[in-house]
Amino acid sequence: MRIAIADDDAGSLAFLENVVIGMGHICAKFGDGERLAAALLRDTFDLVMLDWNMPGKSGLQIVEWMQTTVESPPPVIMLTARTAKRDVTDALNAGADDYICKPEEESVIAARIAAVLRRTHGGATMEKIAEFGGYRLDRMAQTIRHDGADIVLTAKEFELADLLFRNRDRTLSRAYIMETIWRTSADLATRTLDMHISRVRSKLSLKPENGFRIFTVFGYGYRLETTDPSKDPEATG
Repeated sequence: MRIAIADDDAGSLAFLENVVIGMGHICAKFGDGERLAAALLRDTFDLVMLDWNMPGKSGLQIVEWMQTTVESPPPVIMLTARTAKRDVTDALNAGADDYICKPEEESVIAARIAAVLRRTHGGATMEKIAEFGGYRLDRMAQTIRHDGADIVLTAKEFELADLLFRNRDRTLSRAYIMETIWRTSADLATRTLDMHISRVRSKLSLKPENGFRIFTVFGYGYRLETTDPSKDPEATG
């Protein structure tokens, strides 16, 4: 999972980064609300952790702004020294998914992160076999079966296909895909991603009559869209 943390205190950022990385997730750090807001418009995150008092935009303002501006806003955990019941109520009513009062132990924060991710993304564990429409993914063999035939993919092609199916109908930024699959920055190997997208689309025959298509969101990334084969003119013959 890819988690964004915004806090104007360098010590808090470093502490939370260690928690997130220690859980096996990818971390992106921001020192103020404005920089986080800009990143949310161009990038994809599975969770956002926010301090309340920050320069630019406060944590509460970010939560309110996300609900009306960001397409499919990620879940939010407020992590702040503000302990008043009214503050907790305001943050949760604005759209925050959890509220943690500083200071808090690393184990508690990790457990709260895991709980929010389970509720919103189904957790980190995945079944050996997964089915999406007419596609059957075997995560142990790293093969996909469709129309009675096994489709052999490279390891990265399978990881990419699995990521797209798990996030179907959700737009994923190039940076999100590159860091999740290749653990590298998007600007280092954009042609690598484009090539793998093309291969996955071709090998899996991802087109409307098969229930899915890969849609390119120019300047942002890709989305695996579910389609209704019955409404596709080619599928109805």
